[in-house]
Amino acid sequence: MTTNVETEGVNRPPHLKYYMFDWDDNILHMPTTIHLERKTEEGWKPIHVTTAEFAKIRRDTEHYRPIKGDWDDAFIDFYDHGVRGDETFLSDTRRALRPIVQKEEEGAPSFQRFKQALLEGALFAIITARAHSAQSIRRGVEYFIETVLTPDERVQMIKNLRRFIKLFGEDGTLLTDDEVLARYLDLNRYRGVTSPEFQEIMGRAVSGAESPEQAKQFAVKDFVTHVINIVQQRGVEASVSIGFSDDDPHNVHAIIDFLNEELARQFPDVKFVVYDTSDPEHQSARKIVIRGK
Repeated sequence: MTTNVETEGVNRPPHLKYYMFDWDDNILHMPTTIHLERKTEEGWKPIHVTTAEFAKIRRDTEHYRPIKGDWDDAFIDFYDHGVRGDETFLSDTRRALRPIVQKEEEGAPSFQRFKQALLEGALFAIITARAHSAQSIRRGVEYFIETVLTPDERVQMIKNLRRFIKLFGEDGTLLTDDEVLARYLDLNRYRGVTSPEFQEIMGRAVSGAESPEQAKQFAVKDFVTHVINIVQQRGVEASVSIGFSDDDPHNVHAIIDFLNEELARQFPDVKFVVYDTSDPEHQSARKIVIRGK
């Protein structure tokens, strides 16, 4: 099973698309806040900022610092061991989706792109600077599917997934719809790059709260290798494009450099597309295309 496919004529091989998404302020505007202290004339005062605000000030160490001088305390609501435990990510996803489902608000810039990826049955990775486990993030994705997709859209998604099972040489006729969906979700990647779980995968500790770029690069390479291996191992002849979207310009620039300097050389037949969603005034993202070298 793999991702969505486009065909361009009877004799042309299919074109496969894969996606990588940052979560906060890219798919959803989450209500989670970071707990900091801000320097004022009266001294350091507590301040609670959104992820969008933090993206703008996180390098301003002269005027902002973590509360109590501890980044773990500052980002306690981005872990699974805070007051709400492993319900934190799911709880905040529910709160973020409620006004969208009620048509009171729109999602973040990549909301519709992520929904479309689900409808197409596209393999994807969630790559976030949060420190939640993969299981916690997956539960949020499952809630997104249950809440955002209409019954007809869910039928469309399952139909596409069954088509991809057949394309990749498997017999899925005996699988129930729930089993097809579960297999699809199993193939995706859910990376909280500051989590102990992900740092163990990397083989080293990274302070992703302060500098998540390297950890996100690792997660990007892991996902690209994962999906290309699927295509090659199943012997599918197809062209491949892989997209990445993020609202933090530091992450965007780091990934563009990483794709240019390493992955475009390692995977010369892959077209990479980066979507910069950092401008809140424009729902349409700035698109950068990087082709294999």
